[in-house]
Amino acid sequence: MGSTAILPDIVDGKTAERLAEGQVIQAATILGRPGGWAVRIRYGSTERVIAAQRTQHPRLWRNLNTAAAYVRDTLGMARFDVDATAHDPGAVNRSRPDTAERQRRAHEAAEHDRWFRAEVQKTLDGIADGSVRLIEEEEWRRIAEAKRAELLRSIAKRPS
Repeated sequence: MGSTAILPDIVDGKTAERLAEGQVIQAATILGRPGGWAVRIRYGSTERVIAAQRTQHPRLWRNLNTAAAYVRDTLGMARFDVDATAHDPGAVNRSRPDTAERQRRAHEAAEHDRWFRAEVQKTLDGIADGSVRLIEEEEWRRIAEAKRAELLRSIAKRPS
């Protein structure tokens, strides 16, 4: 199947799945690439590499096992070739500059969740021991109407 230095044209994953369903794929090769593994399929005299979603770039699997699972399970091919000639796992920097910010937000959310749950528990404990009074619906309705009237009066006093 030739050199893996230059990848052939691409085909989107959905089309590849339809070709597999129609049983027209004759061969598949998992190609080692800098930073991952691509999948090339052959049907008729055409060879195509599976594309990443919504791009014109080859889809790269991070490890050989997941690429093999795709070929076996999604394309239905139990036999395929592996060409690791161009594989270089260290060629792509996989660091994510947004990871620190995402982690910080996740920690803040978890801390807020802990605080919120503690506040709810304090209220429930207060209801149970009588230190927090429940407001009956009718009393709450009167309080809400009074607040609403007060807000409407303050709005009416503002200059236009």
